[in-house]
Amino acid sequence: MTETKQRHGSARSVYLPATICAIGALLFGYDTGVISGALLYLKGPLGIADNEFLQGLVTSGILVGAMVGALTSGGLAARLGRRMMTLIAACVFALGSLWAAFSPDVANLVLARFVIGIGVGLASVIVPMYIAEISPTRIRGTLTSLNQLLITTGILLAYIVDYALAPWEAWRWMLGLAVIPAVALFVGMLFMPETPRWLASRDRTDEARAVLERTRPPEEVAEGFEEIRAAQRQTGEQLGWRDLTAKWIRPALFIGIGLAVLQQFVGINTIIYYAPTTLTQLGMGDGASIAAQVGIGTVMLLFTLIAVRYTDRIGRKRLLLTGSTGMSVSLGVLGILTLIVGASGQTVAVITVICLATYIASFGATWGPVVWVMLPELYPLRIRGPAEGLATWSNWAANFVVSLAFPVVLGAIGQGWSMLIFAALGVLSFVFVSAFVPETTGRSLEGLETDLHEGPAKEGIESQQV
Repeated sequence: MTETKQRHGSARSVYLPATICAIGALLFGYDTGVISGALLYLKGPLGIADNEFLQGLVTSGILVGAMVGALTSGGLAARLGRRMMTLIAACVFALGSLWAAFSPDVANLVLARFVIGIGVGLASVIVPMYIAEISPTRIRGTLTSLNQLLITTGILLAYIVDYALAPWEAWRWMLGLAVIPAVALFVGMLFMPETPRWLASRDRTDEARAVLERTRPPEEVAEGFEEIRAAQRQTGEQLGWRDLTAKWIRPALFIGIGLAVLQQFVGINTIIYYAPTTLTQLGMGDGASIAAQVGIGTVMLLFTLIAVRYTDRIGRKRLLLTGSTGMSVSLGVLGILTLIVGASGQTVAVITVICLATYIASFGATWGPVVWVMLPELYPLRIRGPAEGLATWSNWAANFVVSLAFPVVLGAIGQGWSMLIFAALGVLSFVFVSAFVPETTGRSLEGLETDLHEGPAKEGIESQQV
């Protein structure tokens, strides 16, 4: 016991398992973003340069896998544990990355992207779950924010790798280098503990106490056990998937799914996936277009940091409305400019980069992180699991539809009208948030549940002290 006390003394040791697990979020971001640059160079060798549908399939194959991974991860994590599922996700990431790098044809590449998508789906659920359950309450929000921060870091890293390898058109290396963080995740998690909540749920209380003693100061160990007992009591009261049809939950379910779907329909992943292709069509070289996207990725990372700091101060709803405005205006200007001037020329290319950067900043500081902050706040604890699962699946499904359809739409109607469609969807997101979404900042889950049971007659959710 003396050795254990020497080890804790502070909560700093919890940062290591949280950071190691967050490598899964880094892989999520990297594998999402890397295809944008790789697509420029794999079209010719794989014979899909003139086949926009197959290009969309290569891009969106990861999303089908993500839907499968997201739906299956919750049940598997309950049976096998959060740590074991993170190890499995690392193996899936490594297998998919190597398969993609050595794909001899487009069919193999699509299958490889599907496998990578399973890893992304697993990570999108398991990483925040592991971090939240292993973290002390007082720093749980800070540590859980590592998930979103590492996703954006992974996207930026993918852009940098694409830019660095562009002179050699090394698309196989772009896709295959993801095996490095996958191996790091696997090796790191071998030495990380399981979450105390899962251990306690399996009646392994001694192991749960040992984890708490490793990751929390001595005075917080007892508090940690109380949190676990409260969580176990809550688990016993949880409702299932069939309870999602209950009348009292429908308003929150409608809002949550609406936010999750609109987060994709405002067009963010078309920018991530296809920005280099769009900039190339404007007359920029492949290398210059990828370099511009590195700048866009940097903007996203910086504004995500701003969101992490100010979400609780400004308010969720106000941020969403501000983001909808910024996204609509930037894409609207880009669409009108393209229709008037045309999709070519250095001046148009520069304005396009500015508009895309403004759009990314608007999304990165608002809709990107805030939707994921709001979803658990919208749902009462006893229905949160299945409700969040359905919302997450809806998000991936919307992501799949947009990424598959965008290259076809872009080829049929051009960039100008495509951007105006997304600008209109941004306006729709503003109307949706203004009309239906409550301000959840500082609101208790108990107050929300009471409001749901009483019906949507109230204009907002009554603020209560927890």
